Amino acid sequence: MQIRRRRLFVSMPRNPAVTNARTVRCPACGGPSLYTPANPWRPFCGQRCKQQDLGDWASERFRVQVQEPDGAEDEPPADNGSFKATLNKPA
Repeated sequence: MQIRRRRLFVSMPRNPAVTNARTVRCPACGGPSLYTPANPWRPFCGQRCKQQDLGDWASERFRVQVQEPDGAEDEPPADNGSFKATLNKPA
């Protein structure tokens, strides 16, 4: 029984603009990825990695921490009434 292994490689097109492209590490799998407009999934190596990353953000596995200034949680937002006035103007 013979086991086939997947080869991970980046094929370089013969287009001179793409040939000089920088190869970066894919944020999802760590594999090589071309950082060029010719790669529609940039900076990811492929559609699967891009979709996996999007799913991680959608499921809130990734989060951006927000630091509130001291005392900002205690005070309600200022309401000067200008927004309500623009909504109630006659047309």
